[in-house]
Amino acid sequence: MGLTASVLAVDAGNSKTDVAVVAADGEVLATARGGGFRPTAVGVGPAVDALADAVTRAYAAAGVTSVAHVSACLAGADLPVEEERLAAALHERAWGETVEVRNDTFAILRAGVAEPRGVAVVCGAGINCVGLRPDGRTARFPALGRISGDWGGGWALAEEAVWHAARAADGRGPATALAHTLPAHFGLPTMYALIESLHLERVPASRRHELTPVLFATAAGGDAVARAIVDRLAAEVVGMAAVALARLDLLAEETPVLLGGGVLTAGHRRLDDGIGELLAARAPKAVPRVVRQRPVLGAALLGLDRLGAGLAAQARLRARFGDGR
Repeated sequence: MGLTASVLAVDAGNSKTDVAVVAADGEVLATARGGGFRPTAVGVGPAVDALADAVTRAYAAAGVTSVAHVSACLAGADLPVEEERLAAALHERAWGETVEVRNDTFAILRAGVAEPRGVAVVCGAGINCVGLRPDGRTARFPALGRISGDWGGGWALAEEAVWHAARAADGRGPATALAHTLPAHFGLPTMYALIESLHLERVPASRRHELTPVLFATAAGGDAVARAIVDRLAAEVVGMAAVALARLDLLAEETPVLLGGGVLTAGHRRLDDGIGELLAARAPKAVPRVVRQRPVLGAALLGLDRLGAGLAAQARLRARFGDGR
């Protein structure tokens, strides 16, 4: 009979997967990295198949064959029914005695707080927000894009920038430097050339996200249209955070609001200042903080929470992954 560890922590995002095998005292026995986790694109079965490679390597390195609990924070677990389907698929693999699946945003939240209490907003390719209290209460959004009322994330920002630049170029909208900076990024002379290249896929759709940093650079240069887009994102971030705080009855208490994802950790001054000012107005007791810890740390902490591990185990686990701030 093989050895048994305490927690298999999984942080699986669209671009990469991190797993860690953790003992009851917080010692990290092994880690492994795998490819992206995209159940909405390839299906639950194939997505979990891809996850299995990293888990197998981590178990082999740790010298274990199973764990007491699987704590999985997964992209694509946006609705309760999706969490249930993914949890059932993971349980079938017999990687652990019990399985809990959460959206991957919970990993960033737990990584950034000393106890499971606070709100996290993540802005990477998309945007999402979750909240958590020690008693298990949660706040969350479907985060399915425009059909669930969401706006923001790198893809939406790039799309908005192109829309405004196109209208500026043909006279339907106000002038903006975006009409020059966006096509120039791809070595193109005009917005018409960029529109044609995007439509005919001379510039692959997968590269559109490259325009998001161009948007922020143009805003930093003083362009009014670009600045308005950045300001809109700040309002979206604060709107989600304030609603989550209200749902959890945390508006009257000093509560951390964790900011994660590539867009929110990039240090864009106008965005950071806008979030700080708007949050102070809507939720004066909220304490915003950027989270740079690896999200798999959060998944592991959630697993230790489930097993009732103490502060010493949490501290040992955090020491292994570093402060990250």
